[in-house]
Amino acid sequence: MAGHSAATGIDLPDEETIAAQLEVYNSDSPGSIYALQPFRNAMMLTGEDGLEVTLTSMNPTINAWFILSVQDPDSSRPSHYHLENAYPDIWQISLEMDGDAPIILIENEDDTVECSPWEGRESELEEAADEPLPYAPICDGTMYLRNRVSGSRTTREAIAEFLRDNVIFGDSIVNLIKGTFFQDAYLESSDEAETEDPGAVVEALGQANLDRFPVMRAAPGFDLVGAEGGMEAGSWYAVEDAPGIYASMMQPGMISDEILSRRGEVNWLDGVESGANVYLVAFDMRQFEIGYELGTDHPGFEWSSRPHGAGRDWTIDGPDGIDSPFPLVMVGMLSPSLTDRVAATFTGGYKRDHGAFRYGDMATFNHGHHYGFMVNGVVLSRLWPGLSTIYVTTDGTFGMTTWTEELNEELLPHLRFARQNGVPLINPDPETGEGVPGDRVTQWGAGNWSGSADAQLRTLRAGACLREVDGRQFLIYAYFSTATPSAMARTFQAYHCDYAMLMDMNSQEHTYMALYPENEDDDWIEAEHLVDGMRYVDQDSRNGSIPRFVGFADNRDFFYLLRRE
Repeated sequence: MAGHSAATGIDLPDEETIAAQLEVYNSDSPGSIYALQPFRNAMMLTGEDGLEVTLTSMNPTINAWFILSVQDPDSSRPSHYHLENAYPDIWQISLEMDGDAPIILIENEDDTVECSPWEGRESELEEAADEPLPYAPICDGTMYLRNRVSGSRTTREAIAEFLRDNVIFGDSIVNLIKGTFFQDAYLESSDEAETEDPGAVVEALGQANLDRFPVMRAAPGFDLVGAEGGMEAGSWYAVEDAPGIYASMMQPGMISDEILSRRGEVNWLDGVESGANVYLVAFDMRQFEIGYELGTDHPGFEWSSRPHGAGRDWTIDGPDGIDSPFPLVMVGMLSPSLTDRVAATFTGGYKRDHGAFRYGDMATFNHGHHYGFMVNGVVLSRLWPGLSTIYVTTDGTFGMTTWTEELNEELLPHLRFARQNGVPLINPDPETGEGVPGDRVTQWGAGNWSGSADAQLRTLRAGACLREVDGRQFLIYAYFSTATPSAMARTFQAYHCDYAMLMDMNSQEHTYMALYPENEDDDWIEAEHLVDGMRYVDQDSRNGSIPRFVGFADNRDFFYLLRRE
């Protein structure tokens, strides 16, 4: 390693190039994963032996995902590799000539790693590609090769063994890289999170707007502070060993008559959903960062079978002109560099076939409004106006809103993560600012609310809402043991939410949520599940349970929350 006065990396292209790339991005069918990235930029170098190496930063502002293309002069086609920067806030990555050969230069202000992973008969890239790991470390662990993997037991065991040996606590890759390569630079990159008495946060959250507050015998699958005798409906309780996380429960029939009696907002609740348990978990977002990752298979990139008429164009491969993210690789698992900070995970939303409109106006234009998504600043499916969207910007701002054309222009250059899922359950009243049901909550087809396998609108569902209390943001995830969108909207109103949206439905696999309490004495991550049945989605192994999304690759997309450092 040698010191450099400044780390450069790959910068954004010039304004003229960005404008041209934005024009293609905004066209009817961009047609490639590259064309969906209006801020991409690339470096290309050719060695004396004719080897051509191209490194494309898919979004230089985020500095996380790269496509490495290696064209051997004796080969007719280049080889493509999806690389992920293990620490995008630390390492700048670019190409440089080392004598007459190109190399990858990985640097910060104090340290440098030079890497040529394509060299040799058994190159580092080939060895990493042969590993049964979604994230195979290369270049001294500063980068990962993202591999396409299956969810087989053999693969899951291999991943778990890798994590146990290299990531979870102890002398991990994470700690080794932090301590060896960027020591003080790493410590200076993060602010210390504020801690607060959980009782003060519970008091700030207050109680839900209910008519009665019975003590409930049932409870979520977490250890709670002060709930030994049961949970009072509508109240919040701190989760044991999980600072900043709180739990509550209720039944929609307990909601105050002042809310339930409002006419014209939602459908009346039936007796079944009125008495069905709802479990809620609140995250104080001052203590967490939120991210999003796609599954190995879902939500997918091809056409949904639902749009029709002008909403479906059979001449292109998908609503963005692609049916695959190639050469990008979706892994369905949290990056190993983040594992030591993970606090929670929950499933993302509808798979692609269900994530578009079959009925109503939205089925017939904008390609049927396929729900869009973005990971690490890389657009994988465009965001459409009119759809509920969870988003995170480059400065860490978290939001939940109905997307607009104006937001496409204002926020697109600053987005890090985004996931759309239908239309709002709750949105702010333009006059009062109070959270009120969305105008499609009562419209089964036009709202794309779907239902159970036998077409019943009332089914197991999950949703999320954003609530602000005295300038403090809370993300609230809610699990409804059976509910219609109307019961969900009323529940989020009772909990004083500003905005709320549907996540997924119909099974505990699709509504999965797990917390990972702090336990530094252990050598493995133990998951605590929102409801007991969700633990069966995890993988049993010789050494214990392997948690979904954290310990093995999954076919579904998911959100994750990280403890701030």
